[in-house]
Amino acid sequence: MQKRMAAIGGLCLGLSFLATQASCQSDKSKRPSPPATASCALAAGKTITVDYSSPRVKGRKIFGELEPYGKVWRAGANEATTFVTTADLKVGGKDVPAGGYTLFAIPNADSWTLIISKKTGEWGTAYPGPGEDQARVEMKVSKPSSLVENFTIAFDKGGSGCTMKMEWETTRASVEIAEK
Repeated sequence: MQKRMAAIGGLCLGLSFLATQASCQSDKSKRPSPPATASCALAAGKTITVDYSSPRVKGRKIFGELEPYGKVWRAGANEATTFVTTADLKVGGKDVPAGGYTLFAIPNADSWTLIISKKTGEWGTAYPGPGEDQARVEMKVSKPSSLVENFTIAFDKGGSGCTMKMEWETTRASVEIAEK
């Protein structure tokens, strides 16, 4: 009987530990690359919202090493970076209808390509291929005034749209977005 009670007690303790671990794992704000959101308000209450995870530089060389030039990058960490618009848009001159998308990028030293994929729900690393692209647009590349430790996506409002910026380490890539 004592063995049975000890086994049940051990089982309860083990389950309690696992529940605590699961609870900590589900708190995304405690991740090394915590979640972040960027949004742009358009006319008539329409919006663009980007949800992503924000990795840190942590003394590493990012573009050209950790994230190789010329290869598709998930534009963040953890779950795939989502791009949701309630308006029909022109992104870098290409049509993007209202809806939900996944963002990827191809970084290079002096130019970037933004990929807006129709496929959604990926973890983040698996680019579904060009057959799922809604649009591919060139981004302007510049250098921020100082090192950007946290990968950041932000919008600058202007005219009938926004400029979307991706900044990390010593790189800023941007693209114009206008309501169609």
